[in-house]
Amino acid sequence: MSAKASDNIFKAFKDLEFAETISHQCGVTMNDSVEARAIAELMQSKPGIRVTYMPAMIRIDGEGRIEFKMHEIAEMLGREMTPHIFEISTSTHYGRMVMVDEDTVVLFGNMEEAMAFE
Repeated sequence: MSAKASDNIFKAFKDLEFAETISHQCGVTMNDSVEARAIAELMQSKPGIRVTYMPAMIRIDGEGRIEFKMHEIAEMLGREMTPHIFEISTSTHYGRMVMVDEDTVVLFGNMEEAMAFE
């Protein structure tokens, strides 16, 4: 499933369906900024990632796990990006955020998979 940037993840309350299932979704919300736009542009080219642009925020959502490579983001920005700067760029996230190494931040929707990094 390839999501487009124009897809909207938000629904009217009347259109919501409630199910007693476990979600393995994960994602970040960022204030709209130069960094956020570069991250969003990079991530929307990856399979299974949905990017939603809102007036003052950008959301990046995925299923299972989302991997952010700092060197790829740095290349888009034209300047250094570290996991610590990345974390500051994200207003909030859902899922378990793990800094795997100095170049990789992973969001896990499956908590059991994230536990391997504890």
